[in-house]
Amino acid sequence: MKAVGIVAEYNPFHLGHAHHIAETRRRLGGETPVVCVMSGSWVQRGECALTDKWTRAALALAGGADLVLELPLPWAISSAEGFARGAVATLEATGVVDTISFGSESGDLAALKHLAEVLEGEEYRDALRVEMDKGISFAAARQKAAQRCVGKEASLLNSPNDSLGVEYLRAAGKGLAAVAIFRQGISHDSDCPANGFASASTLRALAGQGRWEELERWTPPGIRAALERAGTADMERIQRAVLARLRQMDERDFSRLPDSGAAEGLPARLMRAAGKAGSLEEFYELAKTKRYAHARIRRLALWAFLGLTAADRPSGPSYLRVLGMNGRGKALLREMKVRAAVPVLTKTAHVRELDEAARRLFALECRGTDLYGLCFETVRPGGMDYTAGPVVV
Repeated sequence: MKAVGIVAEYNPFHLGHAHHIAETRRRLGGETPVVCVMSGSWVQRGECALTDKWTRAALALAGGADLVLELPLPWAISSAEGFARGAVATLEATGVVDTISFGSESGDLAALKHLAEVLEGEEYRDALRVEMDKGISFAAARQKAAQRCVGKEASLLNSPNDSLGVEYLRAAGKGLAAVAIFRQGISHDSDCPANGFASASTLRALAGQGRWEELERWTPPGIRAALERAGTADMERIQRAVLARLRQMDERDFSRLPDSGAAEGLPARLMRAAGKAGSLEEFYELAKTKRYAHARIRRLALWAFLGLTAADRPSGPSYLRVLGMNGRGKALLREMKVRAAVPVLTKTAHVRELDEAARRLFALECRGTDLYGLCFETVRPGGMDYTAGPVVV
């Protein structure tokens, strides 16, 4: 049984996500199983997920997914390249996914593939080094280097979904086929719903403000009830805890973080910002520069809070953790248990059977979930990764 993979955060699940799954099935056949690799408690922008991963997995299943796997924490909160490489490696490790489907502002798969090939070449790497030496951000340097190599086609990197799609294609190489689904409605972080769709950032803002009736207009049935029932998380509730952690760190501690900018002196800047900042937003503003963008600083602060270092990001997945499944997903799981490249976890009791590296990775995930519990209005108990099993529909 071959399946298609989708990488997502579903933060929260909305009409655009439902369209993506439905259109993927329309392209590949209605019986094609859909495997989602989904971020857990923390997301790539360096923040807590709106609600817990089991609730989000259940909503993904209701929205058309068949099997939801967790993207391990070290990749879920990495840069776009690390995020994509971890997610694609997870899909490939299943042994059953042969295609990846992603959203795209252009829908031009041929152009995206060509750009991915260029970014793997020596000409691009040389151009990137030249641009990085100018002291600009990685994103800006990447754009300029690509433009040197391919001209106007590099403008695809200005669109967030196309840019991430290029990273998926780079990570997949020739290992997975690909489908680019034209993104409907509005841009990735648009504040204004349009054409029947709203961005996830808009929906998070509505949920945070308790504007549930408005949120219902832009989400599939049941999303509001699920979010109200599960509760929503907010970084405001942990900002003093994060600042406390940052103020305890020295330059050497900051230099151990991934993408720490140690060679350019960023750890010293982070330490100074931590000593002055009275809020997380102030820390981000004090630490960011033309070279070190806001998103990168947010991720560094989160890695620090979670007690993770660059050494904690393994070369590839050491297990596949199931967050949710339906009947078709169960059938796929039976095949995965024969064909997967790494162990498949459906029960936390299976963790004892993993090797040391895999147990260490799972322990990091547990720590992340325990700290995530502090983001709710009522603090959640620790140990949920050991007590909550997969959602079964």
